Amino acid sequence: MNNVTFEIETQNDQTSFLPGQTLSGTVRWMCSELPDDASLHLIWYTEGRGDEDVGLAEKCEFENPQISDEHPFRFQLPAGPYSFSGSLISLIWALELKVDKEVVRKEIVLSPGEKEITLR
Repeated sequence: MNNVTFEIETQNDQTSFLPGQTLSGTVRWMCSELPDDASLHLIWYTEGRGDEDVGLAEKCEFENPQISDEHPFRFQLPAGPYSFSGSLISLIWALELKVDKEVVRKEIVLSPGEKEITLR
């Protein structure tokens, strides 16, 4: 088993974004063994009652990942769907870094007001 420690850092530690805005930053990891693969995904997913759904907006593959590695990233954010939270379901955007089978997520907000929309 490959023990991995990793970090997703956004520019200026920003976590709230407007649709169409550029999201950039750096990913870092350190493994106990040479990883076979590493990638960063910009995803949205739902949580709550009923079926959960996941959507992939963009993906960045890192070629020839090393035991200790650092890579910049840059994504153009889509027009939607917007981040929202309701009593039955929520939609969450996240950056998901995968190194081998290990995964870490950093949640972000995507909405016209740069705030999660609250449904009542």
